[in-house]
Amino acid sequence: MITDYSIQAVAINAIPLIFAITIHEAAHGYAARKFGDNTAYMLGRVSLNPAKHIDPVGTILIPLVLILTGSPFLVGYAKPVPVNFGRLRNPRIDSIWVALAGPGSNFIQAVIWAIFWVLVQGVGIDEPFLTSMAKAGVMWNIGLLVFNLFPLPPLDGGRILAGLLPARQSIALGRLEPWGFFIVLGLVFTGIIGSLWMEPLSNFFLGIINLLMTPLRMIF
Repeated sequence: MITDYSIQAVAINAIPLIFAITIHEAAHGYAARKFGDNTAYMLGRVSLNPAKHIDPVGTILIPLVLILTGSPFLVGYAKPVPVNFGRLRNPRIDSIWVALAGPGSNFIQAVIWAIFWVLVQGVGIDEPFLTSMAKAGVMWNIGLLVFNLFPLPPLDGGRILAGLLPARQSIALGRLEPWGFFIVLGLVFTGIIGSLWMEPLSNFFLGIINLLMTPLRMIF
């Protein structure tokens, strides 16, 4: 979430956010290809080029409207990576791994930004811009990780849950997909998803990263 829309804040958040979104989407396509579906690869979506993943409405229009109206929340989405689940070698299980690839990439990026953060401080580089960017990198990636794990389609968590449920319940959950994003938006603006999902899970993953950084902090 961004509450400061100044030029400095945008500059600090832009690079980690672009990487977070781009690698997240590319990871889905990469995983799908590994499990047998080349759809995303053939369409050029297994790419680190941000332009390949920009959705005119979700990536540009919705965030711009929220910024211009002074919204305390900033939400949006990238262009979903196309996956033909029927082409996966084991559709039910492989679809779970494809869905996990995006959030998994965000966790890895959060760890990398945390390492950068510790190194900058450890070697005594007194540059607020770098430390702020490293912090933003950790927070954006944890935010995207947790948000996308919410168990409602079309979010990754919904696809993971659909793969774990029995067929009948999985089909019933899938029927919510056309309305899923609007339901999530409602939960975001009422604060429900923030207090009951984002906050506790974010603290959980931040705790893991903090634990992983302990040996590095001991060195520096």
